[in-house]
Amino acid sequence: MNATGRKRRTPDFKVVIPARYSSQRLPGKPLLDLAGRPLIQRVHRNAAHSGADEVIVATDDRRIAECVGNFGGEVCLTSTAHACGSDRVAEVAALRGWPDDQVVVNVQGDEPFLAPDDIAMAAAHLADNTDAACATLAVKQTSAVARKDRNKVKVVCDAAGFALYFSRSAIPAGEGEWLCHLGIYAYRHADLKRFSGLAPCELERREGLEQLRMLWHGDRIRVAIATLPQYLGIDTEEDLAEAATLIGR
Repeated sequence: MNATGRKRRTPDFKVVIPARYSSQRLPGKPLLDLAGRPLIQRVHRNAAHSGADEVIVATDDRRIAECVGNFGGEVCLTSTAHACGSDRVAEVAALRGWPDDQVVVNVQGDEPFLAPDDIAMAAAHLADNTDAACATLAVKQTSAVARKDRNKVKVVCDAAGFALYFSRSAIPAGEGEWLCHLGIYAYRHADLKRFSGLAPCELERREGLEQLRMLWHGDRIRVAIATLPQYLGIDTEEDLAEAATLIGR
């Protein structure tokens, strides 16, 4: 339901999964085995069941392209010069000639626990918030250990559910519940083009978080709260092993 109590309508949307080989923390991450399947295949499978019109893996690496082709996925080879995943997604949208009002959902290639309904939720929240340039998801957490993990991105929001700031540091200060940001963004193609054309800002460089470029330039990001029975983004070998255990339950 939205704020008016009406059932939320999911718009027509396309999913692009940016995937690169040269991850600093876990090289070759999209191709790593996760409980019998490559990580990228698990992400793609969830996206394929989300109701998206198209699901495309965007990569600059032919090893990833070959892997995706082997399991029947669609691939778009992109430039090696992109600074972030959203820039890679923007290239795909431009190459495909999508209209300015097309909803495009960027599902990061290391998010195997983003379920189909979560992906559709991001698109629906963008449609519900016409004043937002982007919609994303977060999940409520209480772990004090995870809160200190710089691989876990934290977000704080205002009373209306719009992002105030994202950080790798433990925010907000003090003990208690916090929001862990999930690796998904929904945007209209026009906003994606404009965002991709902006130079990275100082906060983005310092935090290593592309979404801070949007906030820096005054764009609003709507944050919806996902209710996930289990959540784990894959950043380390330990994450991969834990994810395999969760999938095997």
